[in-house]
Amino acid sequence: MEAIILSAQQYKELVNRLDVLNKKLEEKQKSPNDTFLDNQEFLQLMNISKRTAQSWRDEGKVSFSQIGSKIYYRMSDVQKLLDKNYKAAFSNKRKY
Repeated sequence: MEAIILSAQQYKELVNRLDVLNKKLEEKQKSPNDTFLDNQEFLQLMNISKRTAQSWRDEGKVSFSQIGSKIYYRMSDVQKLLDKNYKAAFSNKRKY
């Protein structure tokens, strides 16, 4: 095992960065419905193209906020979109 030696200042900076990351993770876990996604995150989450996202916005399928050219989606609105389009599985039991 290789040992790495840090100065006191480097150690403090590392601990501060970990604290910041921990706080961000805690915030996201507390209220995921209040979390906003930017357009790129939305595209990746839904695995869709920019054009599909634009169509969904134009058709009113998903709510969004726009500030200048930046587009944001509430996670709760994404959940509503998925819930609204939810299709329950069919029963495989056949009745004769």
